[in-house]
Amino acid sequence: MNELTVTEEQLPAVNSDHLTLDQFQRCLPKGKRSLATPKLIDKINDIIENTPLRESYRDNLLAFSNVLGEGKFKLDDYINAVRYVSHKLTGDTNIVAYTKTFPERYQRCLDEEWSEKDIHSLISAYNRNVMVTKILEQAMVPTWLLNQDLYQKALNASADLMMNAKSEKVRCDAAANLMTQLKMPDVAKVQVDMTVKEDDSISELKKTTLELVRQQREMIQAGAMNAREIAQQKIIEGEVIEG
Repeated sequence: MNELTVTEEQLPAVNSDHLTLDQFQRCLPKGKRSLATPKLIDKINDIIENTPLRESYRDNLLAFSNVLGEGKFKLDDYINAVRYVSHKLTGDTNIVAYTKTFPERYQRCLDEEWSEKDIHSLISAYNRNVMVTKILEQAMVPTWLLNQDLYQKALNASADLMMNAKSEKVRCDAAANLMTQLKMPDVAKVQVDMTVKEDDSISELKKTTLELVRQQREMIQAGAMNAREIAQQKIIEGEVIEG
């Protein structure tokens, strides 16, 4: 019996940007995993295929999936919300992100001759819905904070290699990596500039004060006033003007 040999060239092409059902299910909260179906994955991959944000959209679908455990959300709504947020994270305005996410809905509004005000109200309402808000809030969390568990796992892996790898080079590289990652932070040197820069108003006040002192000295010397009267004299009379 002849064995069937399949060469690498005969294997079906795999698009690295595409999402698999297993990848998506593993990232979903347990109560939502059964809702992910091959048909849904085909829909996601069709979106990925037709958007310039292929990689970031796919990664965001996996990264923000925990929000699905914070309410009774539908997967279809989650897919659309992540698409919308992905566009906003590139700098698109609400209306541009909405148009790219829901081109059919936006075109329907135009066909039905919605006013510009009504269209903006619709988009503003979508931007404020719970799903979008939760995803946007999570998107603002720094990546290093979201992946603290992976950072610790990486440190543990380096420590294991340093102690147990057979290759001396691998052990040395792992030790060097740990030394870099666990290095104590440098002491920050803060220098405060306490220099006071004299502007025109301060210079003018100084001149006026010196002139007043000169006049008062002359008045004491002439016997017109004594030191007590000078001390009790009001230098400037005026009113406070509130800005």
